[in-house]
Amino acid sequence: MTRWLNNRHFLGMLFMLPAAAVLVVFLTYPLGLGTWLGFTDTKIGRIGEWVGFDNFSYLISDPIARLSVFNTLFYTVFASVVKFMLGLWLAVLLNRNIPLKSFFRAIVLLPFIVPTALSAIAFWWLYDAQFSVISWTLTKMGLIDVYIDFLGDPWNARFSAVAANIWRGVPFVAICLLAGLQTISPTLYEAAALDGASPLQRFRFVTLPLLTPIIAVVMTFSVLFTFTDFQLIYVLTRGGPLNATHLMATLSFQRAISGGSLGEGAALATLMIPFLLSAILFSYFGLQRRKWQQGGKD
Repeated sequence: MTRWLNNRHFLGMLFMLPAAAVLVVFLTYPLGLGTWLGFTDTKIGRIGEWVGFDNFSYLISDPIARLSVFNTLFYTVFASVVKFMLGLWLAVLLNRNIPLKSFFRAIVLLPFIVPTALSAIAFWWLYDAQFSVISWTLTKMGLIDVYIDFLGDPWNARFSAVAANIWRGVPFVAICLLAGLQTISPTLYEAAALDGASPLQRFRFVTLPLLTPIIAVVMTFSVLFTFTDFQLIYVLTRGGPLNATHLMATLSFQRAISGGSLGEGAALATLMIPFLLSAILFSYFGLQRRKWQQGGKD
């Protein structure tokens, strides 16, 4: 026994067992069960039978399911791009020597630490068709004549949901990128300045190449969080109006829990896996490319 305890490989495996057990119980088992249910016609209160790809075939031909895929991709891409741009701008700004820098860094975190449900309720009031403070302000400024129907019009609802997600997600991107900026040595900027590089050139040839690995990881997590978003949409719009804001996650919940069709809901949730794997693999293989990390080309 002493020989085994002195073996670092054995000790490593021993220390990993608790974490592995937690992953198996709370991640692997639910994922496996959900995938299996997607190939059955299970309903709440009734054990289903194996139906193969029938659920997936039905979902592919279902216009609402296809709309949820479009909504999810639109929501993810639009929100992720804006969160990256705003987060990078905030990170660069907070990395400078500005007055009350620590205070502003703490304030930036507030949207991220507020519970999602509370954030959604706050935005629900901001977007209210009759009592919206946004519409009231624009009306008083003379910019609009009637209140904006933020959540009653399909495209207005989509952009309103994206705006709420951006408000909540920007702090995560900003703080992570700020941590990456803190690791860049100031001497690199000094050397670039001595060589005559402008601020824009220093950002392009010093900051971005060294920050690229952090950007890859942060944006991967940002995409995953956005793609699988549920709470914000469920509280804010419940997928309406006319299913215009239904994401794959919210529609899966509606079909499986509210509608009782566990197999169909699980199949829709399973269809999310290829998209998530694509984002993960893009980041993983990107991080392996040393020249790409350094801002060059392969």
